[in-house]
Amino acid sequence: MDDNRIIKTEYSEEMQKSFIDYAMSVIIARALPDVRDGLKPVQRRTLYDMYELGIRYDRPYRKCARIVGDTMGKYHPHGDSSIYDSLVVMAQDFKKGLPLVDGHGNFGNIEGDGAAAMRYTEARLQRVTQEAYLADLDKDVVDFVPNFDETEKEPAVLPVKLPNFLINGSEGIAVGMATSTPPHNLGEVVDAMKAYMRNSDITTKELMRYLKGPDFPTGGIVTNKDDLLQIYETGTGKIKIRGKVEFEQQKGGKTNVVITEIPYPMIGMNISKFLSDVAGLVESKKTQDIVDISNQSSKEGIRIVIELRKDADAENFVNLLYKKTRLEDTFGVNMLAICEGRPETMGLKQILKANVDFQFQIATRKYNNLLAKELERKEVQEGLIKACNVIDLIIEILRGSKDRNMAKACLVEGKTAGIKFKSKESKIMAEQLSFTERQANAILEMRLYKLIGLEIEALIKEHEDTMANIYRYEDILDRRDSMAQVIINELDGFKKAYSRKRRTVIDNVEEAVFKEKEIEETNVVFLMDRFGYAKTVDEATYERNKEAADAESKFVFLCKNTGKICLFTSTGQLHTIKAMDLPFGKFRDKGVPIDNVSNFNSEKEEIVCITSQTELNLRQVAFVTAQGMMKLVDGGEFDVSKRTVAATKLGEGDSVVSVMPLLEKRDIVLQTKEGYFLKFAMEEVPEKKKAAVGVRGIKLGAKDAVENVYYTSSSSASSIDYKGKTIDLDKMKPAKRDGKGTKIRV
Repeated sequence: MDDNRIIKTEYSEEMQKSFIDYAMSVIIARALPDVRDGLKPVQRRTLYDMYELGIRYDRPYRKCARIVGDTMGKYHPHGDSSIYDSLVVMAQDFKKGLPLVDGHGNFGNIEGDGAAAMRYTEARLQRVTQEAYLADLDKDVVDFVPNFDETEKEPAVLPVKLPNFLINGSEGIAVGMATSTPPHNLGEVVDAMKAYMRNSDITTKELMRYLKGPDFPTGGIVTNKDDLLQIYETGTGKIKIRGKVEFEQQKGGKTNVVITEIPYPMIGMNISKFLSDVAGLVESKKTQDIVDISNQSSKEGIRIVIELRKDADAENFVNLLYKKTRLEDTFGVNMLAICEGRPETMGLKQILKANVDFQFQIATRKYNNLLAKELERKEVQEGLIKACNVIDLIIEILRGSKDRNMAKACLVEGKTAGIKFKSKESKIMAEQLSFTERQANAILEMRLYKLIGLEIEALIKEHEDTMANIYRYEDILDRRDSMAQVIINELDGFKKAYSRKRRTVIDNVEEAVFKEKEIEETNVVFLMDRFGYAKTVDEATYERNKEAADAESKFVFLCKNTGKICLFTSTGQLHTIKAMDLPFGKFRDKGVPIDNVSNFNSEKEEIVCITSQTELNLRQVAFVTAQGMMKLVDGGEFDVSKRTVAATKLGEGDSVVSVMPLLEKRDIVLQTKEGYFLKFAMEEVPEKKKAAVGVRGIKLGAKDAVENVYYTSSSSASSIDYKGKTIDLDKMKPAKRDGKGTKIRV
């Protein structure tokens, strides 16, 4: 064969084939559990390796590093972190309904702290794992397959006697599919399995009389009980779950809201996320009821305490938590597992059927194996009993034989050639012997003390026990009812030893409704200083400090406390701010940086105008840009829900110089950097949409740009200081829009 031959293939076909192979590898051999034992390959291999290493529940703990290294070297060549992570999860009682590993050391906690490094932690099998998951591995009940390098054998599936896929649940992301199965109560799962075994035509609804729904190790309350039947029939759906809340009355009429159980999806870092979300409710002014929040959780359980102010409505506040935080969450169910070598989404009845079928398979193999051993034992026992009756003849044969083979041939086939007998009668009797091969070997290996009377009696008693076992095993194998009863008895034993009370409450709960307190609408005064710190004060406070407020503030105007502030920038953006988001209080309070309560970026843009939404709605807004473009826009166009929108369209390199809300038409004066002034009536400026560029207001020189914009009216005189020279804008001669203007020389 030529090793250098080139195989030509279509690139897309090769990619498709390779990706499908990879996807199937992830689906079958990594991410999804087998419905029979409910274990992913890494979990199965880890437990089997601990079994092989003899790390039993009644023996000392062993270092996790030893377990991980041995598993990786023998069975799972995918990196130590994946093996250790699975080992840790199997030991965490807040993630698994039935922990399979007994961890010693820091195995992480419910708040998201990770386990210590594997060189520090130790582990051993839990008793239930040994008794219900690994007990019959020595009885040839499951197939063994070669490991990755074919130097070892590993079980294709563990002979698990409980529906582990339901009891412990499973989560895994494969390629194009994912599994998400909630944990259930062991006692309820056993009852449902027994009910299915007694009546395979039982409906899912009838099964749910035994298995009420998921039972999360973190407790909580499932709120959509009516949806569960559909979920368990199809294997998919969404379970809504809430944390458990209690109220504690404090001195002075205050109430503490105490969270004692959390939704299962909140396990880990989501607890700290929940705490920050609650703090965020205060910052966003969704609630003013919180006085303090503290996480008092410990090994005894979850305890998150939220202290409320005296007159707070605790029930309404809890509804706010349900609506705005993860105290009410959703667990997406997709009961996907490997069934008969392929991924399949299964309902409750299908899962139970797969587990019951598996129990009958392993029970059949187990009792066939036990029966074969008992039949061997019976054969040997009958041979020894028969030998005891003719022991003198056998001793004579042994003494007269030259070697073992000669004696064995006489015992099995009655061949007496070459054997010296004491009498002719002995030889005749020897020729009639017909022991089996196994019986002959047992006779030849029998020790002399077995000839003691008591030993012979014990042999006869042992034979009786063997016959009883044979009868029992044959009955179990011949009658399905007998085998079913054996399986049910085992299930009852596990239920009695390892079941616990249900932790999760299942109910139908109405959706949480949070009623926001109505805020009384009133006028406030917006103040922002030259450093960009903004606040609101009431009108009376402003009037008392009017002189100082006007002198210290860059922007001052009246607005509604329930309204919005509109901030126009040089880049043509409009940023809106809720007046409620600004601090309201005393005149000497510092305020908050305008950047912190809006999307305004002081490093990239400048504030051109700040006004209230109420004022804009009643007016036209005049825009003037550095390149002399201008337009009028109806103020109602800026009544938007988004925090940031484009207020105008700008040409390349252009920027907004002036934004002015106008109540009446005035004359406008444009002043350029090079000293050109142009005055014309606002009637010449057309009204456009906010997305338009506008029209040209003044013709500019190559390097010139609009610098200032002034508005004049007949009702008030106006003059400006320009480079030390006073210019009376009222006396300036009006011209037409789009002129060059007059240069003022100083």
